[in-house]
Amino acid sequence: TQESNSQCSLSAPLLSQLAMSKPEPDVEVPDGDSKKGAKLFKAKCAACHTIKEGGPNMQGPNLYGIMGQTAGKRAGQKYTKGMKTCGLVWDNETMFNWLTSPKSVIKGTNMAFVGFKKPTDSSDVIAYLNQNKK
Repeated sequence: TQESNSQCSLSAPLLSQLAMSKPEPDVEVPDGDSKKGAKLFKAKCAACHTIKEGGPNMQGPNLYGIMGQTAGKRAGQKYTKGMKTCGLVWDNETMFNWLTSPKSVIKGTNMAFVGFKKPTDSSDVIAYLNQNKK
């Protein structure tokens, strides 16, 4: 399970930034703006990820249709042990936590991105990711 895997944490790093206390496990993800999310994706994510149906993997996997999928399972992509064994499903809450602080969600991740500082940025990218699925 997610809770028993030492590589995986479902903490809410954003709440810890806002409340300056231990992260809470549940986060209410604000509604995002997919147009802003598209711009943020291009600026912050596109160096390592594509988001086109049938698009190639790069340093990171193609993120088309990633929402609702299990982490670390995209064919043709190399993943860390933590990502492969975590069992996370990319829903809005999990993705929000990931986009806020990847290293606090999956220990040992290779993702260089440290996370968005503004909650609205994470929500906007999530709205964009949710638009890019079958």
